[in-house]
Amino acid sequence: MTWTIRSLLLGVFLLSGCKHTGGGSVTPTPTQPQACDAQQAQISREADERASPWSVEQHLAKNFPGKKVSWLMTDAAYQNFVVKPNAQNFGRCNDSGCYLFAAPSETIQAAVEKSMVNGAHDPAVIGQALGLPAKNFEGPLRMMTLDLAATGVCVRLPVDSDPGVWKCTSEEDTDCFKFGGYTSGGVPELMVIDAPVSQAVVTEIP
Repeated sequence: MTWTIRSLLLGVFLLSGCKHTGGGSVTPTPTQPQACDAQQAQISREADERASPWSVEQHLAKNFPGKKVSWLMTDAAYQNFVVKPNAQNFGRCNDSGCYLFAAPSETIQAAVEKSMVNGAHDPAVIGQALGLPAKNFEGPLRMMTLDLAATGVCVRLPVDSDPGVWKCTSEEDTDCFKFGGYTSGGVPELMVIDAPVSQAVVTEIP
């Protein structure tokens, strides 16, 4: 949620090949992304072992049946971190990649639709739906949607060491990171690595 659904909204949440056959072409649509490099694949395996018997494959099948993810950013953050630097990938970046927390598109879109009143969104409604502070959704927003199957990006369960994780500091903390693939508000989430800006559908939310 640089910005991730958690770091921006809490901190305050490319490959597409064509195989030519005969006279036509086929674009593969894998059931789950397979683009994790060795480092991310190892992190994913360790996360699955920790979550056992749960796994990222089960998480995708249950909570992301459409294989699409979405996340929200304030328009100001979008301009500063995406437009001005001409960013290639969304997320909080370091030498190993750009890390982005994202939720099922249906969940984010439903929260936005429910929040619309007289042509503008109500930050409190989005915050309640996603289990995040309403102040994180004040002002114009941008909603990004990414098709995981089409882009083939690396996804896995988020872990405590991921950039942008808001770690718990006491037993009373409720809006901090909880391992297992869900936000503190119970919304399913994935860690997306190197989500390409060029392949995301961006929607303005007044």
